[in-house]
Amino acid sequence: MTRNRPSFAFSLLLGVSCTAFAMPVARAADNDPAPTARSTQNPVSAPASQNGSPDPTHGEAAPGAQMSSPEDATSVHQRAKPDMRETQQSPAQPTTLPAPSTGPRETVASEAAQSLHVGSVPQDLRSPSIALGGLFAAIGGAHLAPDFKTIADARPDEAPATLLADWDSQRKHPDFSIKAFYEQHFSPPLRRDISYRRKADENIYDYIQGMWGVLTRQPDKPMSYASLLPLPNAYVVPGGRFSELYYWDTYFTMIGLYETGQWDLLRGMIKDMASLIDRYGHIPNGTRTYYLSRSEPPFFSLMVDLLAQHDGQSAYRNFLPQLQKEYDYWMEGADSLKPGQAYRHLVRLQDGTLLLRHWDDLDTPRDESYPEDVATAARAGSRAPSEVYRDLRAGSETGWDFSSRWLADGHTLATIHTTDLAPIEVNCLMVHLEQTLEHAYALTGQRKLARVYGQRADERTLAVRRLFWDEDRQAFYDYDWRKNRPTDVLSAATAVPLFLRLASQEQAMGVADTIKAHLLRPGGIMATDHESGQQWDAPNGWAPEEWMAIKGLNNYGATDLAETIARRWMARVIGTYEKSGVLLEKYDVDSPTISATGGKGGGEYPMQIGFGWTNGTLLGLMRRYPDLTEQILKHNPLAGQPAIDVLPPSDPYSAVGPEGSPPADPPAKPAGEVETGPQDASAHKTAALQPDGTDVTGGDGSSKRVAARVAPLDERVPTRKMTAYQPS
Repeated sequence: MTRNRPSFAFSLLLGVSCTAFAMPVARAADNDPAPTARSTQNPVSAPASQNGSPDPTHGEAAPGAQMSSPEDATSVHQRAKPDMRETQQSPAQPTTLPAPSTGPRETVASEAAQSLHVGSVPQDLRSPSIALGGLFAAIGGAHLAPDFKTIADARPDEAPATLLADWDSQRKHPDFSIKAFYEQHFSPPLRRDISYRRKADENIYDYIQGMWGVLTRQPDKPMSYASLLPLPNAYVVPGGRFSELYYWDTYFTMIGLYETGQWDLLRGMIKDMASLIDRYGHIPNGTRTYYLSRSEPPFFSLMVDLLAQHDGQSAYRNFLPQLQKEYDYWMEGADSLKPGQAYRHLVRLQDGTLLLRHWDDLDTPRDESYPEDVATAARAGSRAPSEVYRDLRAGSETGWDFSSRWLADGHTLATIHTTDLAPIEVNCLMVHLEQTLEHAYALTGQRKLARVYGQRADERTLAVRRLFWDEDRQAFYDYDWRKNRPTDVLSAATAVPLFLRLASQEQAMGVADTIKAHLLRPGGIMATDHESGQQWDAPNGWAPEEWMAIKGLNNYGATDLAETIARRWMARVIGTYEKSGVLLEKYDVDSPTISATGGKGGGEYPMQIGFGWTNGTLLGLMRRYPDLTEQILKHNPLAGQPAIDVLPPSDPYSAVGPEGSPPADPPAKPAGEVETGPQDASAHKTAALQPDGTDVTGGDGSSKRVAARVAPLDERVPTRKMTAYQPS
């Protein structure tokens, strides 16, 4: 479907001059014309070879040359070709495109960038592994830090080209030490240790309030040659090793800011996200240069929903340009993609259905996990290292890094094949983004565009119900587009279609029964039903998945199971706080006992404390379930607190800002369930609790097969009628 809208083809052409380096393009090309580029994509170079020079031989679709004019940008994307690996065939051998001529690279021309004065600071948007080439690889091989992210975040004291020349000269001496060279030329990252500890009389609510101050960073001051992407407004980081803004984490952190009425901070963080879209064409995984080649699950439209509940409908009008650019990033190449082809984030099935996958524009080891990725590729047997690296990077874009969901054999990281899969979340979140665009265009009187996006949302909803649903297993599964079937790993993501109101009532009730039977444990629900040693697998539970499952089940009337998950998760998190005095990134929810360290952990790095999304969603649940909270706190007296005021429900599509007035004909309920506060008291059963939060009597988690409070779309999925409002 062709969209009637202005082209964003030049949205990422960069206009404030600064220090730059040659960055050639490398994309894989097969034997078919390229999709027409809708927009110039993110400024990421091709991988560098070991000697620091650009290597044009990598990548299925690595983006972005140095561009000095709109014509250069357009020609680069016209030369790009899609991944035409048929679902029933072996992939063709890609050919390599010639790199464009080198030239100066410009940086960001946006109001946010100009306010940060980035033009006066030497910038290099290449990731350190590319800018520093062989030097970065040598540092990686020397294992100079237990967590290599520390190396990736370090700041060199001079321009990369000069530093490479110094290294090349000095390393020829017999007494050369890479460790001494690194310590001489790099400054360690500015990282605030999370050393916050509970005071003698401090309750968990006070802890969360105190942690906002610990985790909040003030607007960034650009630093020469640093990998940090500066932001113009204050923001909250997750915690621990994650000392920069992260995309999907931020939505769940914002829930806590919403609950505590910190609207200026919440609004500023959304403006930060918008500034990233304006500068780079998308929201990167995190605010580091080495994250620019990928994004994370697209939660920006849900962030705008949160803000709209305070600011009213002006939020949708104000952020409409960025919502559109976000959509363009994920949908680049859709209009020209043929059946059986894949291109960047898109896959078109043989029947013409368009699905989204995760992708990274580079196929080299991740900067933040360089030695680990090299070791993983070495264990991959006959697989090309570039293929392994691409899938590891795409796995990081999922936010679930890593999980058996992405592993071909279910347990070995070297078998990762993320780009072969269409995950549940990104395809559901694209429906919400389309619905939000429908609403925003209706608000601005652009009814034709509103109808276009409403139709796309309806079509995609039907595709989710058809392709991701497994009738025999009564759950939503990721879709393997190469094998034309759902995968075998049951995950907590099965609740995402419920969270976004995309499932039918019958499907939702099936999901409720499946979650209860296979994922529900003493401390909440597990990430998956597989135990692989990866952190996004059994026995771990994660705050975003608990929140979306609880909200989703409530959307469809399965209130008993939602309450059971909430009770067990809150008891696990609060019980751990009782023992440790901190909130953590993830928790072992399978263990019958509570550990002060959160449990087994797993994955690439140690347990992290802080923690933004745990703080935010716990606060949301405590406000939604005040009676359960009071019971749990009685079992954990050191975490006790006074009663909490409960915020009322709110519908973001009809919310009125402080200066507005209610619309005469409010639009339909949005897809995402973002309300706070309890439902009718009769919907909740109070159960006796053991100290770990499990049931003694009642509240067994059985799902109620009753009508949802807000009926989901029926099987036909009719187009919603949207109302355009006069600007306030």
